[in-house]
Amino acid sequence: MLPRREVLTWNDVDKLIDHLLPQFEIEFDAMIMITHGGIIPGGLLAEAMQLKNILTASVDFPNELEMDDKRKKGRLLAWPKFIQFPEDEVMSGQKVLVVDDVWGSGRTITAVRNRVVSAGGVAYTCVLHFNPYRNLFGNLRPKYFAAITDAYIMYPWEISRGPDAVLLNGGISEE
Repeated sequence: MLPRREVLTWNDVDKLIDHLLPQFEIEFDAMIMITHGGIIPGGLLAEAMQLKNILTASVDFPNELEMDDKRKKGRLLAWPKFIQFPEDEVMSGQKVLVVDDVWGSGRTITAVRNRVVSAGGVAYTCVLHFNPYRNLFGNLRPKYFAAITDAYIMYPWEISRGPDAVLLNGGISEE
């Protein structure tokens, strides 16, 4: 059975950001936006909070298509591969807001959070949507989230772009 889908508008995203901002009870020294999903919500939050120290983290887990059946079973336990991550010195002693779009299984944001902590920083996790039904980490949940969901969320920045999308959508509207 396919999960329920929810397609958001930019207005929906603005409301989620507006719901998050009052939750922040401290002033953060830095923000780490997780690519790809955390770039836009992180940018919106950074602008609203006037944060200047903005960092990115890129994390990869083994792709199911590249694994045999035996390894697929252990895929959720696989170690992350950090493709891009700030130097430890940048995070040491800092209060760091770690931002992604959604906490589904929680693997990616938890891996980033743990890496910030191991570098001597204090990490606070933040997402637009938290899916407790897919969470692999028991009672662990994001420190800040705007909504709880069981749906597969499609954000407005995830729409198809490029010449193929324009042709599939019947051309460009003049509206």
